[in-house]
Amino acid sequence: MTQVNLATLGTIGIWLLVAAGLVLIVELVLIAVWGAAMSRRMLALSESISSQRAEIQADLERLRRAIEETKALWRPYQRMLRTLNHPLLLAVLASLRRRRAAR
Repeated sequence: MTQVNLATLGTIGIWLLVAAGLVLIVELVLIAVWGAAMSRRMLALSESISSQRAEIQADLERLRRAIEETKALWRPYQRMLRTLNHPLLLAVLASLRRRRAAR
């Protein structure tokens, strides 16, 4: 190779190195911009999730209170319901039904 070709190749190599450096700088700037945007979106999403979590907790607390109220309202009837669901009573009622059906 001649001296001119080597000098030209050296110059091309240096300019390719500079271009690669510029491309890297542009990519770093893009990553920083995208990262900042993603950070803002993550903060908004976190706030949204925490507010929804608070709403869910409030709903669960209302549900617990409603269940306790329902239990309190059913307390007077619990003994009667246990008696009505007793297997011996169910067997007697079934026997009576069969006798009536047989007539």
